[in-house]
Amino acid sequence: MSTMSQKRSFLYSVVNVKCLRCREGNMFPKGTLYSTKFADMNKACPCCGQVFEPEVGYYYGAMYVSFAFNVAIFLVGFFILYQLVEEVTMLMMMGLMAVTVVVLLPVIFRLSRVLWINIFIHYEGPCDQIPKKAHS
Repeated sequence: MSTMSQKRSFLYSVVNVKCLRCREGNMFPKGTLYSTKFADMNKACPCCGQVFEPEVGYYYGAMYVSFAFNVAIFLVGFFILYQLVEEVTMLMMMGLMAVTVVVLLPVIFRLSRVLWINIFIHYEGPCDQIPKKAHS
C-alpha cells in the first residue's frame, strides 16, 4: 500500500479530476484539458474500474454546477470591473465574460462533472484495497 494514496483527500481528487471511488485513476485522458478533446472522458477508472457514466444523460445535473461556477465568475468579474473603471459598460462586461468563460470552459466543464459524480460515488479506499469493478 502506498502512502501517497492514503494522503489523497477529497479536495485533491476534485482539483486533479481523479476517480472519487479510489482517488487514483484519471477521469479524463491526460493532456486533453486545453485541446479539442477536453470533453472526452474515460469510460471507467483505469485503476478501480468505476464506471464514470452509469447511464445516458447522467451529467445533465452537472449543468447546474457549471451554472453556479459561471454565476460566481460573472459576479467576481463585475466587482473587479466596478473597482477598476469609473463606469462599467455592457460591452466591457460582455467582453470580459466572453474571454473568461472561453478560457475557463474546459476547467469548469471538468470540475462540474467531478462534483456531480461525487454526489453518487463516494470514496471507498485506495485502489489496491478495494474490489475492482467489472465494466463492459
